[in-house]
Amino acid sequence: MTTRTLGPRARLSPLLHLLILTQLAFNIGFFAVLPFLSDHLGQAIGLAGWLVGFVLGLRTFSQQGLFVVGGALADRYGIRPVVLAGCALRIAGFAWLGYARETWSVIGAVLLIGFAAALFSPAVESEVARQAVVWEASGGGSRTRVLALFTVAGQAGAFVGPLLGGLLLSVDFRTVCLAGAGIFVLVLAGHAWLLPQHIPGRTRVEVRGGMKLLLRNRRFLALACGNGAYLLAYNQLYLALPAEVERAAGSQAPLAWLFALSSLLVVTAQLPVTRWVGERLEMRRSMVAGLLLIAAGFAVVAAARPAGWTGVAGLLPAAGFVVLLTFGQMLVAPVARAWVPDLAEEGRLGLYTGALSSVSGLIVLAGSSATGSLLDTGLHPSVPWLALAAVPVAAIGLLPRRT
Repeated sequence: MTTRTLGPRARLSPLLHLLILTQLAFNIGFFAVLPFLSDHLGQAIGLAGWLVGFVLGLRTFSQQGLFVVGGALADRYGIRPVVLAGCALRIAGFAWLGYARETWSVIGAVLLIGFAAALFSPAVESEVARQAVVWEASGGGSRTRVLALFTVAGQAGAFVGPLLGGLLLSVDFRTVCLAGAGIFVLVLAGHAWLLPQHIPGRTRVEVRGGMKLLLRNRRFLALACGNGAYLLAYNQLYLALPAEVERAAGSQAPLAWLFALSSLLVVTAQLPVTRWVGERLEMRRSMVAGLLLIAAGFAVVAAARPAGWTGVAGLLPAAGFVVLLTFGQMLVAPVARAWVPDLAEEGRLGLYTGALSSVSGLIVLAGSSATGSLLDTGLHPSVPWLALAAVPVAAIGLLPRRT
């Protein structure tokens, strides 16, 4: 991933290079551990199934739910201390998790791991968005292309991380956790050395009063709700899709291949798609097109379900869903981040970037519960998928106008 992938006019700053590589390292370290946590909690430690789900939910809440806190702290103190503190907490959390055996100890480690991300992720994401606007203003091209590169880096990390963790799991889970901590030690050292104390153009503001302004910002809240609908649809990779794969194949073994397909599509196609769309569609239309593709993915499965196909034929609609959902993600995710600087109050980009994730996380939490109930109601097999297709379509009406 070099500046050449963005086109001949692009000359990314050293800071943008650092932040994009940061996202890659963050995800390698995180996803080296996360995919194996559930099995470790249930098999090695012996937690009950409901308690495993509760612990994983706490991690999500301590991360997504508190993004708004990390974003506000980045606005107040700058990104350097917040990123360094988050890395230090992630190191401590992974090391603690590797040695945790009691329920209370596991919960403490998981909360620390989640809160660490709530510190460093919104700080990094908000500065990438701000630097992307600067890059656009200097004639580099559309800011969305920078955010797309950031997305590719994160997806590459999410692809490499489980491979690394799987190799180390042959030793034991503690080794996996310590390796994840080691990656964040390197990230911490690199940022302590390379991340500037003061970033030109970034002003610091008081935390007080920011939430009141945000809650009155209807256009931003509309974007956050639209982004939340996309994330609710994306979350069906982990809820509705496994159930469909189980029905079609008799096991969930093909899921790994479908997840790999999604990751490889993002890594290989995100930048060309963003470049092609950026030359033809402005931000709102790009999000509309992405949400329609996602809806079409659900509709493919809904149309095929009455036939009751199994085996390879039964998996084809699921594969179609994954492909359409992933291409929809390519259109929606970078644009949503790129749009936030236009809607945020002066000096509060961190708060708004964090709130985008927090509001979306709340929507996913509520929507996933409803989806789970819908899948268990015994309705006609097409109904849940049609209902899910309606969610991104309805979200189109929530998107703010560009002017």
